[in-house]
Amino acid sequence: MKLSAGEIGYIALFEKITGATAKDCITDEEENKILFVVKKGDMGLAIGKKGANIQRVRQAIGKKIEVIEYSEDPVEFVKNIFHPLRVNNVSISNNVARVDLDDRDKVVIGRRNIQKAKMLAERHHNISSIIII
Repeated sequence: MKLSAGEIGYIALFEKITGATAKDCITDEEENKILFVVKKGDMGLAIGKKGANIQRVRQAIGKKIEVIEYSEDPVEFVKNIFHPLRVNNVSISNNVARVDLDDRDKVVIGRRNIQKAKMLAERHHNISSIIII
């Protein structure tokens, strides 16, 4: 996993403002968004009371912010990637994750969200493909 100088700077700013530890940072220029993966247990710190920390980071950087909680368990990490969508089940075999989403959420998942999920799962747990069932 390689980070650009800009992403390293975003991590430093994020950690200074929130007090949470960022394990990864991905910039999405198309959506004017920055995604942070925070260490397990730091999600509350990252968000802050009533979202205050996220708001401060958003104002400092001038982009939308998305935060995902890391997990050593690949199944839990994949569930975290799809949060707040309702995930019924995740199974992983042969580096392929099969994600059973609630029918109400299948219509809103979107191609970009699936691409983001695949990229994160591959970067952190060597999962090469994600299939929505």
